[in-house]
Amino acid sequence: MLESRKETFRNYLLTQGLKTTSQREIILVEFLRSGEHMSTEDLYLRVRKKYPQVGYATVHRTLKLFAECGIASLRNFGDGITRYEAVSDDEHHDHLVCQSCGLIIEFENDQIEKLQKKVADMHNFKVIDHRLELYGFCEKCQ
Repeated sequence: MLESRKETFRNYLLTQGLKTTSQREIILVEFLRSGEHMSTEDLYLRVRKKYPQVGYATVHRTLKLFAECGIASLRNFGDGITRYEAVSDDEHHDHLVCQSCGLIIEFENDQIEKLQKKVADMHNFKVIDHRLELYGFCEKCQ
């Protein structure tokens, strides 16, 4: 997946007349390896540990490029922080979000997916994408 995402990003940069830089590549690798819902701050702190020459603004602009080219999606979980999540072609998941500590749990449920399809079909509606986020309190915060 890493190599195909790198290629997607390089192609996008090319079509936009932008350069492929070593800093953008570093940021991409760290983002994809994290497997987390990353804010600009989260990713910047992670990248800075290994590559102190990479600036916050570069991380922020690069994350926006990831979203524009389709390898990341923006997520807002009601706390005012924009996070980015790597997009997967073959997997869909939903989220449980703790309103106290901010824990985000990903889950998959075939019954929910089937029910959503059934509701869409009943209304002759073609779904092209959806997000399900459930807010509450994790086990530690209850």
